[in-house]
Amino acid sequence: MKKQFLLLSAAIIIGLSGCGNNTSNEKSPTTNNTSKQEDMKMEMNHSGSGEVPKNLEEAENPTYPVGSEAIIKTDHMEGMDGAVATIVGAYDTTAYAISYTPVTGGERVENHKWVIQEEIKDADDKILEQGTEVTIEADHMKGMEGATAEIDSDEKTTVYMIDYTPTTGGEKVTNHKWVTESELSAQ
Repeated sequence: MKKQFLLLSAAIIIGLSGCGNNTSNEKSPTTNNTSKQEDMKMEMNHSGSGEVPKNLEEAENPTYPVGSEAIIKTDHMEGMDGAVATIVGAYDTTAYAISYTPVTGGERVENHKWVIQEEIKDADDKILEQGTEVTIEADHMKGMEGATAEIDSDEKTTVYMIDYTPTTGGEKVTNHKWVTESELSAQ
């Protein structure tokens, strides 16, 4: 009888110990400190092919010429703010901040910066007003190409394609599209 009691006690203790604190390395949704915006930054295509739309015009006299360096003053992606950018391309266009729901599903992306005039289906050369619904032809992020988006704002500017090494470490990012002139500063 004493032996059965000890075995039963041991079984209960072992069983109850499985109900204690979760010691796995998985984060629960309530303890995950990563914001949705940071999640979206990680889904961006960090490096690109360097291809640009056929009708995109090179800037004649950009503030930051191809081959020069500038400091990035924006945080589209983690490790971007404060990094040194090498200018790969400079183009005069209109840049748009957009909101859209990815064609692959998932949560709506708010105020994504930037897609340019030449990456919007049938935009031609007309400036699109805030609230206009458009179809995106860019693939900067998963599920972006083909998505219906709403224009949040526009900025007539020089946009830059850049190479940089994130301030957080990691691999060099090449042909990143796009940063605007106001998002760069001289070294």
